[in-house]
Amino acid sequence: MRPFRQVDVFSPEPMRGNPVAVVHDADGLTDDQMRAFARWTNLSETTFVLTPTDPGADYRVRIFTPDTELPFAGHPTLGTAHAWLEAGGVPATDGVVVQECGAGLVTVRRGERLAFQAPPLVRSGPVSEEDLARVVRALRIGRDDVVDSAWVDNGPGWVGVLLESADAVLALEPAWQDFEGLDIGVVGPRADGDTACEVRALGAGMGVDEDPVTGSLNAGLGQWLAGNALPTSYVAAQGTAIGRAGRVHVSREGDDVWVAGDTVSRIVGEVDLGD
Repeated sequence: MRPFRQVDVFSPEPMRGNPVAVVHDADGLTDDQMRAFARWTNLSETTFVLTPTDPGADYRVRIFTPDTELPFAGHPTLGTAHAWLEAGGVPATDGVVVQECGAGLVTVRRGERLAFQAPPLVRSGPVSEEDLARVVRALRIGRDDVVDSAWVDNGPGWVGVLLESADAVLALEPAWQDFEGLDIGVVGPRADGDTACEVRALGAGMGVDEDPVTGSLNAGLGQWLAGNALPTSYVAAQGTAIGRAGRVHVSREGDDVWVAGDTVSRIVGEVDLGD
């Protein structure tokens, strides 16, 4: 039996964020055991906390969707840091947790909310007209509906699409059969209310058609749009279209973008992985 937590991430409202399953003390588990458990939880991500291999890290994490392993993901990063701290983890540097993952070292700072520093993009820049044609076909919109687009890939493969408004984002009815491996992050500004924009994460690579609330995507969108099409600091809403109430706090501080959100353990116990 291994310690286990299921953490609700990115919402101040119970059960309206994005859950992540966290298995503590995961040293000794095989890849097959991790993949099998991630398929069984059927959550967008399941994480496994291990002893770090980098001396600069407080812990190492492996992140799995039901289908694949990810080098980095945002809500699992915050949820795992929360679970590690709640289980008694003591960071080497006060106020800062350093996570080792497939994308390298990720800094998580402690404050009113946990916040991770957006990792460098592995792919950025303009989207080709050929790729954009695939994107608009999958979203079932016209080319003229796209205000701007860019690659905002920090590991999961995100392509970002800016639409005219939050209402346009919420009105999307994607053609799931046309995604062909695309992972599309759509954002539209909001003129009033407590959030600056509406975000949707759509694609085939997450194990779900639409991810409820997505830290990696919001990190990439922040690196692209914060201080330009969006304010330097803002709150993004996500999950509205599927009955969630995600709130992602994004801020640009110099060259760095930070992504913060609420984290609450909803299940605490032990799990038997059959080992």
